[in-house]
Amino acid sequence: MNPPQRCAAVVVGAGPAGLAVMGNLLEKQLGGKIAWVDPYFQAGRVHRKYREVPSNTKVALFQAYATAVQPFRSVINSTRIPSPFSTMAKLDQDKTCHLHHAADMVRALTEGIVKMDEVYACRGHVTAANLADKTSSWTVRIQRADHSDEVELITPRLILCTGSSPTQVPIPACGQHIERLDLDIVLKPSDLVSYLPRNEPQTVAVVGASHSAILALLNLGDLARSTHPQLRIKWFTRHPLRYAEYMDGWILRDNTGLKGLAADFARQQLEDDQLPQSEAGRFITKIDCAGGQEAGQYERHLPSCAHLVQAVGFTRDPLPELSVNGTALEPEFDAVSGGFHDAAGRVVPGLHGAGIAFPERVVDPHGNVEHAVGFFKFMNFLKKVSPQWTA
Repeated sequence: MNPPQRCAAVVVGAGPAGLAVMGNLLEKQLGGKIAWVDPYFQAGRVHRKYREVPSNTKVALFQAYATAVQPFRSVINSTRIPSPFSTMAKLDQDKTCHLHHAADMVRALTEGIVKMDEVYACRGHVTAANLADKTSSWTVRIQRADHSDEVELITPRLILCTGSSPTQVPIPACGQHIERLDLDIVLKPSDLVSYLPRNEPQTVAVVGASHSAILALLNLGDLARSTHPQLRIKWFTRHPLRYAEYMDGWILRDNTGLKGLAADFARQQLEDDQLPQSEAGRFITKIDCAGGQEAGQYERHLPSCAHLVQAVGFTRDPLPELSVNGTALEPEFDAVSGGFHDAAGRVVPGLHGAGIAFPERVVDPHGNVEHAVGFFKFMNFLKKVSPQWTA
């Protein structure tokens, strides 16, 4: 291993949040190289898994994200047209779009950022990071993506944008005969169509009532209507459908309510007064699990299902091994400052987080607490907190 390089910051992850961190740090001109670590530099899971997903964000907010910091504007201005930026500009700014537009925009910005002189782009995974208390500096160990060697970096700032994956929880009565169907496959119709057998009767259980659950029902219903006529869906849900509501200057259930295509589909076809006579109702049976009857409903209805897809949220991906003076650290995220505390409640110097793994905690005018997830929400959070990170 070569001697450690010194960097002004190390940013882990090149999804939309990692890119937003890079834009904000570059704008502040920290006076040293910023190391950016990712195995792909291809817009994270949004590009790998969710290109076919309809967004719940208006195009105008993707545009606002792309132009929020000077380094991004420099990339856009030096990119030849046609580009993902010019394509995005032509879309209806008040409507949502498929995430492939947003993913391509992030990839194009990433391509420009990694070419900048102040950026050291390292393809690989951070395996461990140790804070030396006396010097408040992190030693960050990176395994290169091609496994050729390891790299060590020393930095005062380590920013984790490590992402999340669909949550799996134990389901009562989920026997050996039921195959777990990855939510990521269900959200990608081009994969889903060949994953499920076409010409045999089968039932898929869908658990949840969030944006991703509704899109799972939409995609499975499309299959049942076209290529998989013997496919049926049992939809297990504990609460009524919830929609984002546009109030005077703010949005009720902005992060938890249905928006865009998912909201339209739910209102028109899945509500209790619509489902019995809607087209979706030909294939989807709703199983009401409210009021503590969940276990009984699973025991009654799961045995007839061949596949189970859980759409019940996202769980933070595993972090690198973190330590302070060689002693293991289990940091607690502070969703207001974007920093971390140790088990005793002390601030961990130079450690920060952002993105779906580490989102901002927000409180709406009615006092509801949510976590703000979305490209522009990540950017807004970073505009607020990154000045303290670099002070």
